[in-house]
Amino acid sequence: MIAAVDVQYEEGCGYAACVTFADWTASTATHEYRCRQDSVGEYQPGEFWKRELPCLVAVLALVEPLPEVIVIDGYVWLDGEGRPGLGARLFEAMGGRASVVGVAKTAFRGSEHAARVLRPGSQRPLFVTAQGIPLAEAAEHVGRMAGAYRIPDLLKRADQLARQRL
Repeated sequence: MIAAVDVQYEEGCGYAACVTFADWTASTATHEYRCRQDSVGEYQPGEFWKRELPCLVAVLALVEPLPEVIVIDGYVWLDGEGRPGLGARLFEAMGGRASVVGVAKTAFRGSEHAARVLRPGSQRPLFVTAQGIPLAEAAEHVGRMAGAYRIPDLLKRADQLARQRL
């Protein structure tokens, strides 16, 4: 099982969503989960993960069993030197029991290490990083995900769910 997760914020609360699916080419989710985290911290430049990680851990606690792979909106590694991003922190928080694939929409300074994936209908790449799965394999999987546009459909669905308020 694979999971895509996302978080949105409003008035000090975090709204996390998770969609699970059977394989990388699936066009529909097998399950959808949402949760609200009250009193999330303020955004801290360079430490975005401190705000987002508790929300992701909370929504993933609803998923049984833990997915083999978790796809996040963002970077696993921030640079080629191994500076951890949200995905690396999530991998650690999950005790390494699930691989993490980061799919970012924008280049991050130092993101030359990220695999660039051009999806159908787009001339702008996605930036893929990974932990627990080879980077080339992760990039190939993201490229094959269902959807006719730059953002795969199930990643878009996780984003839409996170925007809904509980």
